[in-house]
Amino acid sequence: MTVAFTRTRYAQNEIRHRRPRRSPVPFLVSLVIWSGGAGVLALWWSDTTSVVGTAGWLTGAGRITGLLAGYACAVLLALMARMPLLDHTIGTDRLARWHALGGRCTVSLALAHTLLIIWGYSLASRTSVVGQTSTLVFHYPDLLKGTIGFLLFLLTGVISARAARRRLSYETWHYLHFLTYLAVFLTFGHQLSNGADFVGNRLAQTAWYTLFLSIATLVAWFRFAVPVRRGLRHRMRVAAVRPEAPGVVSVYLTGEHLDELGGAPGQFLRWRFLARGLWWTANPYSLSAPALPRHLRITVKTAGGHSAALARLAPGTRVWAEGPYGSFTAMRRTAPEVLLLAGGVGITPLRSLFETLPGDVTLVYRARRVEDLALRGEIDAIASRRRATVHYLLDGPPGQSSPITARSLIALVPDLAAHDVYVCGPPGMTQAAMDALREAGVPASRIHHESFAF
Repeated sequence: MTVAFTRTRYAQNEIRHRRPRRSPVPFLVSLVIWSGGAGVLALWWSDTTSVVGTAGWLTGAGRITGLLAGYACAVLLALMARMPLLDHTIGTDRLARWHALGGRCTVSLALAHTLLIIWGYSLASRTSVVGQTSTLVFHYPDLLKGTIGFLLFLLTGVISARAARRRLSYETWHYLHFLTYLAVFLTFGHQLSNGADFVGNRLAQTAWYTLFLSIATLVAWFRFAVPVRRGLRHRMRVAAVRPEAPGVVSVYLTGEHLDELGGAPGQFLRWRFLARGLWWTANPYSLSAPALPRHLRITVKTAGGHSAALARLAPGTRVWAEGPYGSFTAMRRTAPEVLLLAGGVGITPLRSLFETLPGDVTLVYRARRVEDLALRGEIDAIASRRRATVHYLLDGPPGQSSPITARSLIALVPDLAAHDVYVCGPPGMTQAAMDALREAGVPASRIHHESFAF
């Protein structure tokens, strides 16, 4: 099924589009991270006079991997701090990929450090690996705590594996990840009391303390202090909960100065509803309408325990919000024409962009049935007002689907390759859409997507 409206310019005056200047922040952040790694290697080099024998080489490699593992912990914490500058310029999805890669590197380095040090020390002292392990853990200062921290790192790595994530709810995965903070705390003392590069080196100790205390301050401020401050200032409450489609509800929120949250169309916040069973977790949901001074709205598919409970929220329930997050906004736009490609509840951020993006905008909304088209009345009203084009793609008779392909998209949008494309939907639909867009000749730099999967 396709519903089309005549396409004209929405803006009052002709809008001149030009490629926005690429933000230097991703490059600078990468440069800082790699420079810090080089500094860590320089610390080992300056403190090492010579390496002799197999035991010396193993121990030296253990020292290097230990230093890099400690530094990688600091980088991971910085990426978890949710600093707006990084989130809005690098993007939540890209930061998540960096964090996942950094997590794998950290666990690998910590594991290599442990094995190399034990092996090197056992060769040097001519003892068994088991005996040397016992000596290190129970007789070296802070190493028992460090061992517990190391095991927590391994546990975090296991639950972060894709196979494990599929079996965990978002809430369980999210809170198990807080073990990372405990692991860093437990291993920090071991680094300073046992690390050959820190013992007796005041300058190195001061630099290490400064690094970790600075990052701890950023985490405490952006992940804890800011949400509490905003909760007290904006005094958000649930105003109403209304069904939009089977299994989809909109939560209407009211409060004070809500436009000052700075939530741009396409962004999301992490919402904490202070109700029984919900207060202990903050889940990410996109704004489904532009922010107003006293009103916000999110639209949610009741797919899990947390989202299903939102349908039963009572008016007046207090709400705290963290964010806004994400770079899935108009700032990514580089071309005069834009295609918004939504699947299912992925319409949520695209509905706001559809209303606010200037210029030539086309919306393609993929759903199984006509009754699954959430917010359709609003979408049709927006399309009529701005004289934009909307295509609703629905499945045919039972057993027949309408896959998204390069050919089907070009049939709907003949000049597709000249468009910026914003994609949001379930993982399978999103991957198929991105493959189809690349096949249709849309440059990768013009395909904009952020994954909200954990």
